[in-house]
Amino acid sequence: MDSPPVAPPIAKTVPVSTTLFGDTRTDPYAWLRNRTDPDAIKYLEAENAYTKAMMKSTEELQSKLYTEMLGRIKQTDLSVPVKREEYFYYTRTEEGKQYAIYCRKKGSVESAEEILLDGNILGEGQKYFRVGNFAVSPNHRLLAYSVDFEGDEMYTIRVMDLETRALLADEIPNTYYTLEWANDNRTFFYTTLDAAKRPHQVYRHTLGEKENPLIYHEEDQRFTLQLEKTSSRKFILINVGSSLTSEVRYVSADRPYEPFQTVLPRVQEVEYDLTHHGDSFYIRTNDHAKTFRVVRAPVGDSSRPNWQDFLPKRDRVTVESLNAFRDYLAIEERDRGLSQIRIHHFPTGEAHNIEFPEPVYSADLGPNAEFDTKLLRFHYTSLVTPVCVFDYDMATRQRELKKQQEVLGGYDASQYQSERVYAKAPDGTEVPISIVYKKGFRRDGTAPMLLYGYGAYGISIDPTFSSDRLSLLDRGMVYAIAHIRGGGDLGKPWHEAGRMLVKKNTFTDFIAAAEHLITNRYTMPDRLAIMGGSAGGLLMGAVTNLRPDLFALVVANVPFVDALNTELDATLPLTVGEWEEWGNPSEKQYYDYIKSYAPYENVEAKQYPKILVTAGLNDPRVSYWEPAKWVAKLRALKRDDHLLLLKTEMGSGHFGASGRYERWKETAFNYAFILHALGLESGP
Repeated sequence: MDSPPVAPPIAKTVPVSTTLFGDTRTDPYAWLRNRTDPDAIKYLEAENAYTKAMMKSTEELQSKLYTEMLGRIKQTDLSVPVKREEYFYYTRTEEGKQYAIYCRKKGSVESAEEILLDGNILGEGQKYFRVGNFAVSPNHRLLAYSVDFEGDEMYTIRVMDLETRALLADEIPNTYYTLEWANDNRTFFYTTLDAAKRPHQVYRHTLGEKENPLIYHEEDQRFTLQLEKTSSRKFILINVGSSLTSEVRYVSADRPYEPFQTVLPRVQEVEYDLTHHGDSFYIRTNDHAKTFRVVRAPVGDSSRPNWQDFLPKRDRVTVESLNAFRDYLAIEERDRGLSQIRIHHFPTGEAHNIEFPEPVYSADLGPNAEFDTKLLRFHYTSLVTPVCVFDYDMATRQRELKKQQEVLGGYDASQYQSERVYAKAPDGTEVPISIVYKKGFRRDGTAPMLLYGYGAYGISIDPTFSSDRLSLLDRGMVYAIAHIRGGGDLGKPWHEAGRMLVKKNTFTDFIAAAEHLITNRYTMPDRLAIMGGSAGGLLMGAVTNLRPDLFALVVANVPFVDALNTELDATLPLTVGEWEEWGNPSEKQYYDYIKSYAPYENVEAKQYPKILVTAGLNDPRVSYWEPAKWVAKLRALKRDDHLLLLKTEMGSGHFGASGRYERWKETAFNYAFILHALGLESGP
């Protein structure tokens, strides 16, 4: 792979200079932003052709990996039905078909099936297809759903009469992910996108009416809107949120034509959300509590003087979500990186935690559509345990396994082992690393390893099972996740310690994790592959600039690598809202800081590892030109003959291919690059 017989594409240079704070930067590849420029598309196509030529020798390996992955999947399968009143809702898949089929049964899971929506019919002949909203009316007679055929995350809402199967005339374009029905079964609320594809307005639609009144317009571009219905089904909420600040507005689901009321006016850097029970809102907030606390407040007046402490702050435990039932409150928490589920009994005030069997795992609440129930649906998984769906009796504390993800081909969890170790960051902070490998692995430095990282937006990368990953483990690879600062893996303070003017902690944490694994002989630099996507792709670019000697190869999926230019452009979809994560570079301190680590700005004339980069032409989150510009600059400056590939999906967006078989092919491609580059073509 190091001596390509075909010359790589060389992008033309059209220098564009900009000056800010007395600093002049010249960007030779800014022209790639113009997708109407025929040369831009030609360049992407030339890179795709080069990638195909360079990966041709791996086609057999890709096919083998794809076959292995399919061989572990129960292709004809169904989800565990979710009970809502007398109906049981579920999705299922059929072998050979790309998309899910949405179904329900009435009365019992043994009843006749009713197909509500077949993604394979809707997506037939489309290069891309995804369902956004899927919302059945309270009386179960109407279905409001939305679809995207481009991958640009702009959805069109349609409404179906489930008794006649007829589509109503109602059709609403340019909508986003959340939609909530009022209790009258003829009114719903939805969000629309502005020019920067930010959900900024809430509208109310009444079936059959052409005029949809604007209910709320959020003018501050840092904030986005999300709709939610309380589990009690009494209120519809507009959740207004930025990275640091939130505000909730509510209206009675029985009286959707009344004006929305504000629960608590926004205060900069104060976050809150809520659930409803009886005459109270239970509010999760970081007001005077970095790790969040829970307070109870009356629905009519939830101002701070009326707050009653319900669950005080705890320095080590972060409260992550609340879900109320008639007699219980389920609370998702995180204690030193491990997820917990706490159950509070309203009548007695007693509380307990659900117990889990493994030292490293992930657990979260599943869909819980019933309010008057003692059963709690939750999911459990670990690096060695396939996803399990449990129903937990909150009264008796007994759990029933409803389903465990079936792994075909004789998967035996006892043949694999997971562990958690800690690396010491330069400032002394202990950074957790979750590790999994097949038994028989020896810590002698000879094993190949894939180290994954993300580290942004307070998002946690939890240790979960992947049957695809077995194709790596069974070839002797070790897989690890670095739970670096900037993510939410150890709660809100962990996020705070890796954003804005301390963002570099994210990169030095990842490097420390890699060095710890090498020092402790899990692997060696020439055997170490790293992977990350989106903001994790920025991580890949930053650590590769900082320590190219530490890694054998890099996989950067839809990487956010042109961070400085993107954050300077307020017209792009996510920019303004992201200033609270990265800083606004129109202020000098943030300009200087982002410039000091932005991967595109810091490419140098030196040796780099082997690198695979992916992009999506219709990606609204990380524009295709970011990875394209980065690759073009790397090609021009790097001083090695290591393989550098750019693979752009010309018909999809941020999340890659929409069909499940196409996604498995993408995974097989990435794995083939890793295995071939490390000399591990032969299978188990």
